[in-house]
Amino acid sequence: MFDPKHHVVAANGIRIHVAEQGDGPVVLFCHGFPESWYSWRHQLSALAEAGFRAVAPDMRGYGETESPEAIDQYTLLHLVGDMVGVLDALGAETAVIAGHDWGAPVAWHAALLRPDRFRGVVGLSVPFIPRGQVYTSAKLPEMEGSIFYQDYFQAPGIAEADLERDVRTSARALLFTMSGDVPLPETLPDGFVPGMVSRRDGFLANMINPPTLPAWMSEAEAEVHVEQFLRTGYRGGLNWYRNISRNRELLGAFDGLKVTVPALYIVGDRDVVLRFRGMGSVIAGLSQSVPFLQQTIVLAGCGHWTQQERPEEVSSAMIGFLNSIS
Repeated sequence: MFDPKHHVVAANGIRIHVAEQGDGPVVLFCHGFPESWYSWRHQLSALAEAGFRAVAPDMRGYGETESPEAIDQYTLLHLVGDMVGVLDALGAETAVIAGHDWGAPVAWHAALLRPDRFRGVVGLSVPFIPRGQVYTSAKLPEMEGSIFYQDYFQAPGIAEADLERDVRTSARALLFTMSGDVPLPETLPDGFVPGMVSRRDGFLANMINPPTLPAWMSEAEAEVHVEQFLRTGYRGGLNWYRNISRNRELLGAFDGLKVTVPALYIVGDRDVVLRFRGMGSVIAGLSQSVPFLQQTIVLAGCGHWTQQERPEEVSSAMIGFLNSIS
């Protein structure tokens, strides 16, 4: 297949870079932290070949998309608004929206708040979490000298300095340590709790920078991730975390609302998200808040980087879902 075409659109008051491929019904992809449009490269080609117009933006604060200075410009309402604005700029009345990691809450809330524009939703890694079931650091055990990673990300400048000290190491270590190729949990240090960060040593202290990358990520592909964050830094993506409490306040009017469009959820059985306390019950009860959930797919041996670790399986599942709701 041909390479995706790249262009910039004006949407929701900012300029957003998008990569797109193919013609047909629109499928809009939302990447997570710390990624870019490139994390959907396999799905762009696969869906284009299957007859869809696959569109992957650099999300607000990432890549070649604008990064507003103010922290409060990165709420879920801004992010959902960006995706509506992208549809408008593309001249698309509706789309199916898919999201991974932080992009998953964007996709779920786009479907929740604008079912008139998003006729289906695919969530990868992170399920839809109703406002009343918010996963918070208060649910984690107290650990002397450690802090929940979302809390660690709150103070501007601290996590940036940590991650940007050596961007190449940061990018490679994150890709490997959160993948299905990292050593099994039982081989990790005693007392290790996923999501906890050493107050003394920082976010990367428990990460492994591999001498050789897993088979699903070539050195050239990893270098694309490295080059992006060498250019932009991590501030834009970290600002999403700095709006978690604000998101909860802003979404108060929608408490109890259900996602009423067809949905698909995909997660790896070695995704760190599954090891967060309380997440199992959220996933088990997903159909209560997403009543038109068609399927939950659990990929054996797959870690957090779902669509990159298992590109063929994810693309096939998406195409099957898309065809079922066409």
